[in-house]
Amino acid sequence: MASVPYITEADVAGRLDWVAMAEALAAGHRGPRAEIADQFLTRGPDTLLSRAAWIDGMGVAVKSVTVMPANPARDLPSVQGAMVLFEDATGGIVAVIDSGLVTRLKTAADSLLGARLLARKDARRLLIIGAGAVAASLIEAYRAGFPGIEVTLWSRTAASARALAEATGAASTEDLPAAVAAADIVATATMSTRPVLMGEWLRPGQHLDLIGAYRADMREADDRALTRSRLFVDSFETTLEHIGELKDPLARG
Repeated sequence: MASVPYITEADVAGRLDWVAMAEALAAGHRGPRAEIADQFLTRGPDTLLSRAAWIDGMGVAVKSVTVMPANPARDLPSVQGAMVLFEDATGGIVAVIDSGLVTRLKTAADSLLGARLLARKDARRLLIIGAGAVAASLIEAYRAGFPGIEVTLWSRTAASARALAEATGAASTEDLPAAVAAADIVATATMSTRPVLMGEWLRPGQHLDLIGAYRADMREADDRALTRSRLFVDSFETTLEHIGELKDPLARG
């Protein structure tokens, strides 16, 4: 068997365009529907997430990642893993892709796609709650899709927000309620198990981009934020049973 290419973030650095990625994702949503299966394994705060998707005539992809919230203290990424692509007809391995490409790039491109479809076209102020790798990608993506947008960062660790703001030319704040009220778009990229975004802070016309609650026991926005909003998801199959933002309030009626 020929050697299988391993594609890293470095291999595609500088070759990808955020707006083009968002448009490619939109085209994917219009394409044939995938058969999808998910598996979640947990050990306390740690998680192994695996997702398999098969589109007949196109191929198979399996993504497995570990999420270890304590890793940054070890100077390691909190999310690590890989995606394996298989040829449709023969099942042969086509490529292995560093999951960082999916976690860092696709996540932010998904957010940009949602904002381009749902946010006000004149949105000029973005607040990002969180200061990790995904937050850094969100800054790049939103700046590409909303030229001239002003970016402010907030994090429970104020030093992290200040450091990312300094590195990216953004602003940082420690007054979250005021920052939420002033923003046109609020993006949350945390690993929080309790809400950090409160509905009482919101005003009409804002766009909320909720990213981080990937487990059923996670929440980033409180119930009032959800009941005050119109809700959109990228896939019913992958959200209603696994995402705490929806599963928790729905279970409570």
